[in-house]
Amino acid sequence: MGAYYDEIEIEDMAWDEEKRVYHYPCPCGDRFEISRSQLANYEDIAICPSCSLVIRVIYDPLDYEDEPPESDEGESESGGEDKDGDEEESDGDEEFADALEQLTISEEPNAVAVGA
Repeated sequence: MGAYYDEIEIEDMAWDEEKRVYHYPCPCGDRFEISRSQLANYEDIAICPSCSLVIRVIYDPLDYEDEPPESDEGESESGGEDKDGDEEESDGDEEFADALEQLTISEEPNAVAVGA
């Protein structure tokens, strides 16, 4: 991406605890937003959800490298997601157990031809 509206230092952006994003005023009246997880993933582009403008955020990626993967999601939301994730893991465990029951091991090794 070559054309940024501006380059803004992270210190000049405001932290929104409710939305869990850094924001900066956009000329259209809305605001540019970027999350901590985006910063941890070395993403430095903050977008405005109302227009096509983008800004480049100047920051030290090392400040965000220890950021938990889903820390920018609401804590109440992540609790619900964890429950769903646990249910999915249980289903995965059941599928794994089914696969083990159907597994057969033969004494003779199978030769596989590999073409060059």
